[in-house]
Amino acid sequence: MKAPRYLHRICLLCLCILSGCTSVGPDYNQKQATLVPNAPQTWQETLPHGGDPQALKDWWAQFNDPLLTELIEAAQTQSASIATAALRIAQARALNISANAQAVPNVTGAASSTRGTLILGEPILIDTTSQAQLQASWEIDLFGGVRRRSESTLAKLDAEIANWHSARISVAAEMANLYTNYRGCEQQVELSTADVLSREQTAALSAKLGEAGFQSSANVALARASAAEGTGRLVTQRAECDIHIKGMVALTGMTESGLREQLKNRTAKLPRPEVITISAIPAQVLAQRPDVAAAERELASANADIGARIAERFPRIMLLGNIGPLNFNTTDVGVTTSSWSFGPTVTLPIFDAGRLAANVETARVAYQTSETNYRQRVRGAVREVEEALVRLNSMEMREKNGQIASDGYHESLHAAEQRWQSGLASQLELEETRRLSFNADLSLVILKRDHVNAWIALYRAVGGGWESKEWNNG
Repeated sequence: MKAPRYLHRICLLCLCILSGCTSVGPDYNQKQATLVPNAPQTWQETLPHGGDPQALKDWWAQFNDPLLTELIEAAQTQSASIATAALRIAQARALNISANAQAVPNVTGAASSTRGTLILGEPILIDTTSQAQLQASWEIDLFGGVRRRSESTLAKLDAEIANWHSARISVAAEMANLYTNYRGCEQQVELSTADVLSREQTAALSAKLGEAGFQSSANVALARASAAEGTGRLVTQRAECDIHIKGMVALTGMTESGLREQLKNRTAKLPRPEVITISAIPAQVLAQRPDVAAAERELASANADIGARIAERFPRIMLLGNIGPLNFNTTDVGVTTSSWSFGPTVTLPIFDAGRLAANVETARVAYQTSETNYRQRVRGAVREVEEALVRLNSMEMREKNGQIASDGYHESLHAAEQRWQSGLASQLELEETRRLSFNADLSLVILKRDHVNAWIALYRAVGGGWESKEWNNG
């Protein structure tokens, strides 16, 4: 016998209620949502070492400086920004657990005991009522609102994990810059010390020649002024090195005396990266950036929030039930029984003065804001990588030219010193040649330091070799 058509409809309705047959709101399409118009397909600047497409891994180990790695680890351990990011992960994880819990029945226990009077004529009876119950409630996710809230909180959790990685990268880069600047400062101190020694020797010799009548008082004064100028520069340079140490102490939490002792092992030696390669495809490089990944996850969360807000405009169905024993006692009568109840509760928004519709519109605007933020992050990331490549390419060429200039001025200074000692060159010519040689040496030291910092900037720009598979290791 064929079942009536209405039975099929009832069965279908029951299945919908039990399983949640739809989720309102837009489904998230990651590929479409993260499409950035006019994004370049290759880097425009020259890639270091030919742009061999290999991932950035073991970055700091390639700098061949164990102390740098140790200081970065210490800075990350002490960083307040990393600790704050970790707390946000814990908060986001708790919110996700709370959202997921709404999809399963909620069971609570309750117990009560009351004592009072029961007036049924004469005599007045004293009664005691005791009851214990298990109460259960379950929201049927008919329109997918619970599911959308779960999607949203999970995406936010992923975003916070990505932000934690971003904080790690920022702290590592900051520590590496401080360390590199300190080593560069030590090189400048060594250069200034040698320069001061040379100037003082010239001043002393000029003074003797002046006493013997072979140098004018003006030349003696010029040599003395040159020595004083060099000494003042050395004092300033040493103070700058001390400031770098104070910064490293603040980042790592180490004692200053302990840090200074460790820094003695590689005095004035810059960390120098070996061959480090990056991917030539922007999409691959940008995928490593935690801030871009966090922006994409925020976009996914905002998309799910739209569905959750739309679901609030539809009916909500709750299954409620309770069961438990009931004990009723009076002076003469005692009754022990059990009670139970079960049934659905439906709530339907009828009039809210447009509040729920406004909530949906707010969620849509929040999504558009997240979309704009994501695209801005991507374009900013492309710009940072491009700029880092420009600096690297420039530094490599400038460092070569700087070395040529330094070597040339050294030869010129050596010749000028010999001519001056033979009386064939004036004091003014010697000091001018010395100034040019010192400036060339100083420029070379700064170029070498900035070249290393350019590698650090590239590390930061491409996300530090961070990969998405590391998310759950945070």
